[in-house]
Amino acid sequence: METERNLKTEPAALSEGAAGQKSQARQAGTGRRACPDDPVIRSLHERKSVRAFTGRKIPEEDVLAIVTAAVQAPTAGNQQLYTILRVTDQDKKHRLSLSCDNQPFIEEADLVLVFLADCLKWYRAFTEAGASPRDPGEGDLLLAVCDALIAAQNAVTAAQALGIGSCYIGDIMENREVQKEILDLPDYVFPAAMLVFGYPTDQQKTRQKPARADLSFILQENAYHVHSGEELRAMFAGRTGTRSYEDWMKAFCQRKYNSDFSREMTRSVRAYLKEYRDKEQGSDG
Repeated sequence: METERNLKTEPAALSEGAAGQKSQARQAGTGRRACPDDPVIRSLHERKSVRAFTGRKIPEEDVLAIVTAAVQAPTAGNQQLYTILRVTDQDKKHRLSLSCDNQPFIEEADLVLVFLADCLKWYRAFTEAGASPRDPGEGDLLLAVCDALIAAQNAVTAAQALGIGSCYIGDIMENREVQKEILDLPDYVFPAAMLVFGYPTDQQKTRQKPARADLSFILQENAYHVHSGEELRAMFAGRTGTRSYEDWMKAFCQRKYNSDFSREMTRSVRAYLKEYRDKEQGSDG
């Protein structure tokens, strides 16, 4: 049941008109917004992660359609600061399933794409032209990550339109040394995301999509609003079930935020960043 809150305490309170539109669009008792009768928007609402596949092969023309849609994504200065690496070698897929937190469905997926934030390609192009480019820095990496993830989401949307399920694998950022060896990644190339694709099983089709937080906790206006303790409790009220806020949040913190894989991801990304910092500092000296 949706928690009632005074509009004065809503995060970055929206204008009366916007708040009214939000209330009208929300489905009663669910905290979820109504889905407009548009096939693209409806597809975005219905899409959910798929982790079990039928084993049916994805036709090559559909693979091409997915990748072609990916590269039509918005990109900074039309630079396309990414490379899409298709992993077809079954041994590599198996090794990735182990190095990405032991998830067997990765190697069972018919299509595996790694979206690489690629600062090397343009750096080499500049060098080839005798442009004397500076070494890539952290800002270049973050811009490339943005490009790569926007392209990845285009691939997800295209796959959904074709009846093909997908799942993001953020664990590709872990175990830097292992992933670099499996995928032969040079410096200045960072695995921003891995996507696995396949036709969903009936169970995956009927599995309920986890509810998203009410929009009032996500959409803010003009300036950042720091949620109060009361607002945070209201935000998570629909997730805790019969457990108290404290018990649920402590368990989730240990299972996710304080987990070994989360700590490893931080270590690994820090090592990737060192590639940029060390060389940039060296060039400054």
